[in-house]
Amino acid sequence: MKVTILVGTMTGTAQLCAQEMELALDDGETQVETLLMEKTDVSVFSREGVFLVCTSTYGQGDVPDNARALYEQLKTERPNLSQVRYGVFGLGDRPYAETSNFGGKRFDDILTELGAERVGERHMHDASSG
Repeated sequence: MKVTILVGTMTGTAQLCAQEMELALDDGETQVETLLMEKTDVSVFSREGVFLVCTSTYGQGDVPDNARALYEQLKTERPNLSQVRYGVFGLGDRPYAETSNFGGKRFDDILTELGAERVGERHMHDASSG
């Protein structure tokens, strides 16, 4: 099995989470590659395997700066992603209740709109929980 972890981060916390996930998933049978979103475009979704979007939230519920180009490209080009299976690990902070974990929610929403199939529930990590 192949897993591609796509990382959206401002301060590096999502990248640290992705590295931990990569270590946990890489069992010799599963091939895992972690990519920062600024180094990708929509063509990344033509890869084989499952995708894991690991992203923080920035500002007023926005995707991080390094994820903005990919997110906007998905919104404007609207590729058919019906062959894509993905999961979401969103990072947020519960004190910002109205926008907490919106980076992950925004990616989840656009991927679903484009026909991709989410595997499992969207995980919402709360930074205020430690």
